[in-house]
Formats: sequence, structure tokens, C-alpha cells
Amino acid sequence: MKQSFLSRYGLYLAWLVALTATLGSLYFSEIREFVPCELCWIQRIFMYPLVFVLGIAVFTNDRQVKKYVLSLAIVGGMISLYHYLVQKVPGFADIKPCVEGVPCNVQYINWFGFVTIPFLALTAFTLITLLMLNIKTDK
Repeated sequence: MKQSFLSRYGLYLAWLVALTATLGSLYFSEIREFVPCELCWIQRIFMYPLVFVLGIAVFTNDRQVKKYVLSLAIVGGMISLYHYLVQKVPGFADIKPCVEGVPCNVQYINWFGFVTIPFLALTAFTLITLLMLNIKTDK
């Protein structure tokens, strides 16, 4: 049976997305010196482990990792979506304002009028989720 490109290379592509997102996050905080807000830290908690989990899965060709990756990616994506709404929709920021450090509605970048750091994270989590859904697990 012939596998599709995404089914064959989805695990590797998901690892590349997670690695790129993690390195991008570190670039913004360590090189550009953008101080992460509370919601950014929570998103990092869900993204950073994916680099290791997916990296090991790629190395061992473990497609059963799908269930673990999906749980991290979906929850991380929901947090990213909420953070993006806090930044872009008036009224969302009042639900639970950040109490320490940088406010969560601060937009360090705003490329093309809509691409912010939470949008980038949401894109990464969504890509990882879609790639995982295309991976066929052996039962």
C-alpha cells in the first residue's frame, strides 16, 4: 500500500515545525530581548517538550507518539488562540489580565497587521496537529 507524502514524512515535518517554533521563541526572548508574558510561558510549556518527544519519535520511527503529541498540540493551540484573541479583540484582555510582568496584550511584532507571536505559535500548533492527524499508526 502506497503511503501519502504527509503520512510518510509527517512525523519528521512535525518535528521541524516544533524545532522552528522553539528556536523562534528563543530568538525573540534571548536575541531580541522580548520579555515573555504569562501566556507566552504557558505556550512554551506545551511547545518545548514537543521538540524532544517528536525528535525521539523520528529517530525510532515511533508513530504511536501521535496521541501524546496531539494532546500537547491541541491544548497549546487553544492557549495560543486565546492569547491571540486577547491581543486582537477588544474586551478579551479584561477577562483575566496578567498581574505580573509584561501584559499579555502587548504585541512585540505585528507583521502585515495580524501576525503576532501568539499567531505564530497557533500556526505551529495547528500544523503539528494536522500533521499528526495524517500519520497512520500501526495497530
